[in-house]
Amino acid sequence: MTTAVLLHGGAVLGPDDERVRADVLVVDGVVRAVGTGLDVPVGAQRVRCDGRFVMPGFVDAHSHAGSSVSDPAVQLALLRQGVTTVVTGQDGVGPAPGDGSYADRYFAAIDGPHPTYRGGGIGALLDGYDGTTPINVATLVPAGTVRHEVMGDDPAPASADQIDAMRGLVRDGLAAGAVGLSTGLDYVPGLFADTDEIAALCTEVAAVDAVAVSHMRGGYEGNARAGLDELAEVARRTGVRTHVSHLHAPVDLAVAALADLAADGAPMTFDAYPYSRGCTILSMLLLPAALARPGTDDLARALADAGGRDRVRAEVLARVTSRADLGTDWAEQVTLSHVPAAAFHALQGRTLAAAAAATGRAPVDLALDVLVAARSQVTAVMRVPRPRTADELAPLFRLPAHTAGSDGIFVGTHPHPRAYGTFARYLEQYAVTGRSTWAQAQRHLSTSAVEHLRLGRRGSVAVGAVADLVVVDPGRVRANATYEHPMQLADGIDDVLVAGVPVLADGALTHATPGAGIRRDRGHVGSGTGGR
Repeated sequence: MTTAVLLHGGAVLGPDDERVRADVLVVDGVVRAVGTGLDVPVGAQRVRCDGRFVMPGFVDAHSHAGSSVSDPAVQLALLRQGVTTVVTGQDGVGPAPGDGSYADRYFAAIDGPHPTYRGGGIGALLDGYDGTTPINVATLVPAGTVRHEVMGDDPAPASADQIDAMRGLVRDGLAAGAVGLSTGLDYVPGLFADTDEIAALCTEVAAVDAVAVSHMRGGYEGNARAGLDELAEVARRTGVRTHVSHLHAPVDLAVAALADLAADGAPMTFDAYPYSRGCTILSMLLLPAALARPGTDDLARALADAGGRDRVRAEVLARVTSRADLGTDWAEQVTLSHVPAAAFHALQGRTLAAAAAATGRAPVDLALDVLVAARSQVTAVMRVPRPRTADELAPLFRLPAHTAGSDGIFVGTHPHPRAYGTFARYLEQYAVTGRSTWAQAQRHLSTSAVEHLRLGRRGSVAVGAVADLVVVDPGRVRANATYEHPMQLADGIDDVLVAGVPVLADGALTHATPGAGIRRDRGHVGSGTGGR
């Protein structure tokens, strides 16, 4: 049975930012025609788009929503920003391969436990999204999970046999449709992988022209160049296409470094979001690697006697005061985001300094107590000493290598607002204000990620494209999520189609579930359907 939807009365964007009055006819999930005076099938559903732009569905190139896309609240948060596809398996951690237990334990405070996946690899994980959600889900092969499958939490260098085993898991995941490999080089066990090990895994990625995505080693603000140089070395050895996760660094440094590396034969793409603060698990921020394994009792054992507590306190203070993005007033810079331990639940949304004052503890002692009580499954938002303005970030966001990625975390009651606002905030602060054109915004929020990640015929409003489409009101689009109230929905995007099926209508979920697990397109860029 043929299904048809006509998006009527809106405009599409041309490459030079011209706004072309055009109807968009969708038949059986694919854009059939774009223009005026179209031959519309009898019974086609009509969506009025007057005064609005019809744009390709946005791609969140760095998302932690893979375990929560079955939650209607998360679906609404994404669709109200125009996000139709999320890319998961980030930072080297994800459910597959294996049975999902490592990711459920280690990233419980970031991804949350996956509701259905219990094993079967990347293929089974992707199968589980087909027809069960309104959002498309692509995934990377997470290198930390791969290492854990082969070596557990062993910090030793991998042997030749272990590297071969890891390469086999990466190869299998790519064959099953993963869009690339992710590394998390500040997380356990990813931080134990040396450059040789990373290069060996990336050889498999380069062999199928997939992409290597990396949370770089050693932090970002003060150490970005060292992290970029390591990724460049891997790219030169293997020829792998390289993408940098959530690039946070002084803008002039980042722009210059990316230009230098491109000129030296190691071009990179990257994702970044229009917020200055970051968010991660508190254990990674504060603890030495030997104690930074959420879901374990390692920290509790280390703190069991006074001498042990003194040693850990000293290590924590040395770590935080040496970080360029924290410094001596580190407790004022860190806000508790998700604390699952009942005894400390009321502290969510407070800085460590304020929470410590309220509980009569020193900040370092409160942090350690909270981590023990929650078995280290705690997230925190980090404020930088001097937030960068939209004007200051604009040169980074204008680079052709930029794609939008929220790094959005939906776990807990006080998340970073980037989960609920990144894409609307980008449009509000850049396209609406003229810091970018609308055509540039379309490319940065959709097209470039589709091309780089090989997501098939998405990322354009063109005949033959998969009809993942959003209707944007340029006069109303705005992000409402703030650090104080981070779960407020965005405005200005009320109608969204996925695979030609309305999933958001008049700002509300339709409860249709046409989303899919997107498998990497093995053909030419922009060809094929990528999972359909």
